[in-house]
Amino acid sequence: MLKNQLAVGVAGVLFSMLALSPAVHAEGKAVKPGTFCTIQSTKACQDAVTPAQILSRFKAGNTRFVSGKPRHQNYLKEMKATADGQFPLASVVSCIDSRAPAEIVFDQGIGDLFNARVAGNIVNEDILGSLEFAHKVVGAKLLVVMGHTSCGAIKGACDDAQLGNLTGLIGKIKPAVSLVSADIKDRTSKNDAFVEMVAESNVRMTVETIREKSPILREMEQKGEIMIVGAMYDVKTGKVKFYDTPGASKAPGTKS
Repeated sequence: MLKNQLAVGVAGVLFSMLALSPAVHAEGKAVKPGTFCTIQSTKACQDAVTPAQILSRFKAGNTRFVSGKPRHQNYLKEMKATADGQFPLASVVSCIDSRAPAEIVFDQGIGDLFNARVAGNIVNEDILGSLEFAHKVVGAKLLVVMGHTSCGAIKGACDDAQLGNLTGLIGKIKPAVSLVSADIKDRTSKNDAFVEMVAESNVRMTVETIREKSPILREMEQKGEIMIVGAMYDVKTGKVKFYDTPGASKAPGTKS
């Protein structure tokens, strides 16, 4: 009798603790603050981590990718687990380039991130609206603008290329060209160093454009609800370099 009462009492305490837990995983297990779920299958998984922790997770994922030791991604399991809803950790604005797939280079799976891809990793009203949906509506906490080395769109902007609708897209990148120091004489795609300076300048400019043209995302960042960062993916090494984005006025190659 006493054993039964004790068992009931212990069970009641455990049930109460579980009920009061602010985050419960889909499998019924509490998600401790700072802990990542194997699959982003509930809002509790999203709520348990901060933007800074997600950035660290992405850095660790890229390290695994570069080392050739990525996690085993069970895509079928991830697909089924996220079929009824999505609770991604981040959004990535990246280039359409076939060599720079964000989910792979950050070693993430289905349901982990939103990916807006467009040549030259620029933003317009449609992409800004998509990002506002990703963060304000769905709750993603990290926003990464990721450029990459040897970018064809950047080279096109350096050479003032003209080609159908691509001309207008390149026009959105060209301000990044002018931000690089005028002391550099060879300002064509033949100068690899110049191309990479423009690529970084473009990332920084895109980050500032997001802050300028999306009051929603700017306010979320100011409140610490999200983090907006720039990054550069090296297509030769696989490494992603993150850097702060203080403003387009401090673009690479410019005078302080």
